[in-house]
Amino acid sequence: MIGVVCLLALLVTAHRHPRPLTEAAVACAVTGVVLATGYVGLHEAGEAVRPLAPVVGFLVAILVVAEVCARAGLFEAAADVVRHHSRRDPRRLFLGVFLLAAVVTTALSLDATVVLLTPVVAGAARGLGASGRPGAYACLRLANSGSLLLPVSNLTNLLALPYLHLTFAGFALRMAVPLVVVLLVEYVGLRLLFRAELDPSATQAPDVPGTDTPEKTSETSGAWRFPAVVVVLMLIAFGVLSPFGVEPWVPAAIAAAALLLWGVRRNVLTPADAVRAAHPSFALWVLALGIVVAGLSADFLGDALAHLLPSGTAFGGLLLIAVIATLASALLANLSATLLIVPALTPLGDTAILAALLGLTIGAGLTWTGSLANLLWRRTLARNDIQPSSGRFHVVSVTLTPIALISAVAALSLT
Repeated sequence: MIGVVCLLALLVTAHRHPRPLTEAAVACAVTGVVLATGYVGLHEAGEAVRPLAPVVGFLVAILVVAEVCARAGLFEAAADVVRHHSRRDPRRLFLGVFLLAAVVTTALSLDATVVLLTPVVAGAARGLGASGRPGAYACLRLANSGSLLLPVSNLTNLLALPYLHLTFAGFALRMAVPLVVVLLVEYVGLRLLFRAELDPSATQAPDVPGTDTPEKTSETSGAWRFPAVVVVLMLIAFGVLSPFGVEPWVPAAIAAAALLLWGVRRNVLTPADAVRAAHPSFALWVLALGIVVAGLSADFLGDALAHLLPSGTAFGGLLLIAVIATLASALLANLSATLLIVPALTPLGDTAILAALLGLTIGAGLTWTGSLANLLWRRTLARNDIQPSSGRFHVVSVTLTPIALISAVAALSLT
């Protein structure tokens, strides 16, 4: 029971998203409880933290990178390009936003899409007199199902990478076809579900007439270019250095340091801003989660999971793995589900683990608690005066998630 109570404490904390000090305090308290009671030994805790350390290092670095990009106006500049080429047609605007969300998720991870990009694209749509909801939902859906291509696009991918016999580029090659299939499903599905709001006849007068392209001062109008170059170089470094055993946190840390120095010199942000953006309390939360899940894996959950998982990797077996991962995400959130499921799939090989990742990413969009990104997206919209309806959320998720998941598993089984 100790492990279950501690896991619930961590999940409730994530759901409520308290102040950083509270989040850190809960993480430390939970770790202290499992160690003091002997539920997890010191050696086992160290073994659980060891593979998590580089993942947490990447998380801290990429959050700083995304924050500098946002403050430099990179997302606004991209949204301006999309809005300009939309020609005031909400359907063209939606297509541009959809592609932009896919790119941001792939390059800067899903947190950047839900927290930093969502309010920008929603504001761009409202600036043209169109509804901000279709673009906001595109950001939400692609933050989960669009995070398949690269190991760095989602923490679940990074957590699984040590168990895969794939390089950075090899991972991308295996997931490229499933991603294309999922993007087609998501785009067509969202177009149909939001067809009324994407009808050009439903467009109203802009919120602020005459502001199709926000004015920027000469000092900041081109500030986004340097962060954009750094992000591109970082992505290249991921692929080039991976065959040499260099983990993603190293290029991400170098990029974060370069952007931090640039940002401080340009008065884009302060070191204190960077520390807040790095969200160290969430890093502690992830480490605590790894320790607790290690205890649960050695306890009853590990045995229960072993009985559920298939013994083969034919299409039926892969689909069962993806469904189990989806259900585990719905119950435990996808990060804890990853820590529980992926190690158990190692004997079945890379394809089985990739099938689990499909459930842990695409399937995480099924419920509010499936992914922390879902909860962050809801809070981000609320702060920007858009109240997401739980009814609409579940209609979209229940309609699209099963189709996207089955299609992706079918594509994976053929690669």
